[in-house]
Amino acid sequence: MDKVSDSMSGLFQDACVIIEQAQTTAYRAVNETLIKRNWLLGMRIQHEVLKDKRAEYGEQVISNLANQLTQKYGRGFIKRNLHHFVDFFLKHSDFFHAVSGISEIVNAVSSQFPTIENNIMNALRSQSPIRLSWTHYRIILQESNAEARAWYENEAANEMWSTRTLQRNISSQYYHRMLQSQDKAAVHDEMVKLTRPLQDKLEYLKNPVVAEFLGFKNNTEYTESRLEQSIIDHLVPFLMELGKGFAFVDRQKYIHTEKEDYFIDLVFYNYHLRCFVLIDLKTKKLTYQDVGQMDMYVKMFDELVRPEGHNPTIGLLLCADTDEDVAHYSVLNGSDQLYAAKYLTYMPTQEELRREIEQQKEFYRLQNGE
Repeated sequence: MDKVSDSMSGLFQDACVIIEQAQTTAYRAVNETLIKRNWLLGMRIQHEVLKDKRAEYGEQVISNLANQLTQKYGRGFIKRNLHHFVDFFLKHSDFFHAVSGISEIVNAVSSQFPTIENNIMNALRSQSPIRLSWTHYRIILQESNAEARAWYENEAANEMWSTRTLQRNISSQYYHRMLQSQDKAAVHDEMVKLTRPLQDKLEYLKNPVVAEFLGFKNNTEYTESRLEQSIIDHLVPFLMELGKGFAFVDRQKYIHTEKEDYFIDLVFYNYHLRCFVLIDLKTKKLTYQDVGQMDMYVKMFDELVRPEGHNPTIGLLLCADTDEDVAHYSVLNGSDQLYAAKYLTYMPTQEELRREIEQQKEFYRLQNGE
């Protein structure tokens, strides 16, 4: 029996190595293609912008292209991202200098598309000095100093920093503090200690940029506990059955700032209020940071998603704390009285939400023997 157990243990370990190495290899191939795509897009957009020296012309070109690409390929091509691509090209213009066909792409016009297509394929297949993920490069673009960018790129690659570690180091001016410090070892040791919890060897599997590039939905299991999952599963039909005008829109809605990725648990639209309703659930006691995060979600959703003419987005922050269940409503200021009155009429009451959460918590305990 021991021999069988030992054999199975060895088999399991070997299988894990094979699977993880295959995942890593596949990710690297996807990541390299993604970065080349973004560089080529940045190059092509910049070439178009240079046709006219006026700044307003360039902004109009990018805005129009963002609208067209977003309609066809999704939100990965919003205007802000296109600016990232251009910035990436300008700051890494030497990536593909040795690749045949690049000059032809730069000088090409629309009527020569077959030639452009061949040259682009050559560029995508070419070897290039890509050592990090696109998210790493996007974070490094926040640094304005060219020497600092090169240093962060080398350190992130050599030390295998996660994107969270890189973001933390750039935000804390790690490079500049290292330059000024008389005890560089102490600064380095402190950084390693503070960023150790931020390292994640499976980070690439959870990368929403790569998931979007491949056309996949992000896996919600990475961002929800089992209890959260159970409660959220039942919140959807609960709100739909209230009869107060709720229509389901999205789940685990991906939204990001320049520095972080976020996932909103549920997004609804209420046709009585003519506005979106964002719902985020916390299984621990509600904190002021949670409230601030929801207010940020509301503002970002209004800026990036809400169609013109619709009322301000409402944020509903639920807490499934064992001792007290809280519903916090967040809505932008400046709403007229009519909207405020409808808001009170068509949103579920705190008591309704508390009752539903408690009921689902009890179901969960019974199902799991807790």
